[in-house]
Amino acid sequence: MAKFERHLFICTNERAGSDARGCCATKAGVAVAKAFKRKLYALGYKRIVRANSSGCLDQCARGVTMVVYPEAVWYGGVTEADVDEIIESHIVGGQAVERLVIPDEQLMGRAGPPTPSGS
Repeated sequence: MAKFERHLFICTNERAGSDARGCCATKAGVAVAKAFKRKLYALGYKRIVRANSSGCLDQCARGVTMVVYPEAVWYGGVTEADVDEIIESHIVGGQAVERLVIPDEQLMGRAGPPTPSGS
């Protein structure tokens, strides 16, 4: 089987309701992931683009979060209504949907690789 050209990781992580960060599962992450899978399959991308449900992507406050590789484009606040636009613009057309992009400097997590101990 040929390699996939792109991988989409859509957060479907679920946390306890008491967690202040919330979670993508309660923000319709599962429905968004299913919509991507259904639409990509219908368009004939089954063996070209892989849409994966993902655990936590550490962007909880941004609504349903996803990342598209190999470009490493991060999207936040994704809804089912955005699925067609992301597929048509980014997956088919190669252009990120700027209104949903999380800028690199706003991504949570480390800014770079860890430094070795004792440095």
